[in-house]
This record gives sequence, structure tokens and C-alpha cells, in this order.
Amino acid sequence: MVHAQQDQHTFDVLHSLRVKGLANDNVLSALSGVPVEDLPAALDPLVEQGLVVRREGRMPGAMLTPAGKAEHLRLLAQDPATTGAATALTAFYDRFLPINSDFKMVCQRWQMRSDDTPNDHGDPTYDGEVVGALAQTDEQLRASLPELVDALPRFGRYLPRLSAALDRIRGGDNASFARPMYDSYHDIWMELHEDLILSAGRTRGAADEG
Repeated sequence: MVHAQQDQHTFDVLHSLRVKGLANDNVLSALSGVPVEDLPAALDPLVEQGLVVRREGRMPGAMLTPAGKAEHLRLLAQDPATTGAATALTAFYDRFLPINSDFKMVCQRWQMRSDDTPNDHGDPTYDGEVVGALAQTDEQLRASLPELVDALPRFGRYLPRLSAALDRIRGGDNASFARPMYDSYHDIWMELHEDLILSAGRTRGAADEG
């Protein structure tokens, strides 16, 4: 049982790092489902095998090496949970694309008030309307996701993080909307999208770009 759990942790960590790129311990734990206190036991062997590197400094975290990306691809193809969810992944992918297009338009409204006027966030009424549109898009996602979560539970890990980011935005933390490397709503959404593409065995195309 311990060996099986270690194997699962190995896949979960490699997959999460493939989804995220560079992940600090808190984000890696949230993505992988591996508790923060258990991450050293999961990561250290992968570092020793040359599959993962640790970065320190201003942007600390873990990331895959080229060998780690190759090993992740091998494990993903053999992961029974992923292969068993192929039908659910395809069905959700088709539902996700129009929602993703709506999300991109909401993000554009957050950044720009018009084609040539950036949003300086000095108008709380305007920002409130955009946050309301984000909440509607969030509801669309949540209405579409349960069948996939039933088939592939790791996609359920995104929901509490999206909720937390939306709560922070509503509380006045504008950076939680789209700031990179901030566990922002946009960052988490992009992780979910990348996970979907990887898990469904697709290549990112024009439809994914909205």
C-alpha cells in the first residue's frame, strides 16, 4: 500500500509540475493533492533521479527537467484514471471551449476599458460589473465540471482554489484576478485548461485560444 501511494504521489507531482511549469510548495500541494509536509518525501527521489530541479531565490519552486517531461508523458499514457476518463474528458472539453472564450473576454474587460484605454481600476462600478461577469463565468464552469470530476477526481482540486481567488477579488484584492505567479484566478484557470489539454491528449489549437 505504501509503495502504491508513493507511485501515485510520483505521478501527481510530475503531472502537476507539467501543468504548472514552476510551482512553489503551496501551489504544488494544492495541484497534486500531496500535503505540503509530504512533499519532500515525494520530491527528493525525483530530484535525485534527475526528473525535477529545485529553484531558490526570488521565485523558488520545483520544475521538470527534460527527462522529467518524458517520464511524465510515459506515466500519463499509462495512468488508469486518465485513460478511463477519456469519454468524460472529450465531453467536458467540448463544453469548456465556449466558456473559456467568455472567460477571455472577461479578462480583456478587466485589463482594458476600450481598445485603447487601459483599466486603471479607479472606477469601482466598472470593476464590480467585470467581477460580476467573472462570477457568472465561474458558475458556468461549475455547472459543467461535475461529470468530469466524477470520472477524474483531480479536476475537483481546482474548484476550492478558484473559489478562494474569487473571494479575494470580491474582497478588493485586484491582483487575485490575473497577476502571474500569485495563485490568481487566471493562473488557476490556465492550469485547469492545460490539465484538460494534456489529459485529453490534445494539442493546443486556435479553439483553445478563444
